[in-house]
Amino acid sequence: MKKILLAAVMFMATSAAVQAQLLKIGVKAGVNFANQTGDASFDGIDYSKDGITSYHAGLVAEVKLLEKFSIQPELLYSTQGASYKNAVSEFKNELGYLSIPVMAKIYLNKSLSLEVGPQASFLLSNKEQFDAQDPKTFDFAVNAGLGLKITEGIFIQGRYGFGLTEVSSKADLKNSVFQLSAGFMF
Repeated sequence: MKKILLAAVMFMATSAAVQAQLLKIGVKAGVNFANQTGDASFDGIDYSKDGITSYHAGLVAEVKLLEKFSIQPELLYSTQGASYKNAVSEFKNELGYLSIPVMAKIYLNKSLSLEVGPQASFLLSNKEQFDAQDPKTFDFAVNAGLGLKITEGIFIQGRYGFGLTEVSSKADLKNSVFQLSAGFMF
């Protein structure tokens, strides 16, 4: 009986250790350098556009599948948009999304990883300063970037997200964002 109990305890301890190595949960936050690509004309009026600086924050998980390959799903609140102006008016369009990127991570060595994957985003808020745009509630993008593990728990990431869907039904605009992030895996 003691041998069976000892074997069960050893199995559970080994299983917990293996599971801890295969799945890590963490948090991340960072800065967005966002813009919108495409034709910046609303109601026949042309505008010049500039990028905005905003933020993102949320949860991250890493599921190790192979020695040098992991999947990293994330759940982030991310603000994106642009600033528009012409000779008469100026406004800022800031869109708040619940973003769900699913990144494939290919480790080039023990600390540096190449990251690429799709991102689905759902519009939660629209802090627009004008009423000419009708934002769509869904945005789809493709992301690519690099990650660096500083320690076993602390990491930094740089990523570019290129929007594939138009953000408005009244303008030919797509989100474009460069993100710098820092995070901690538990």
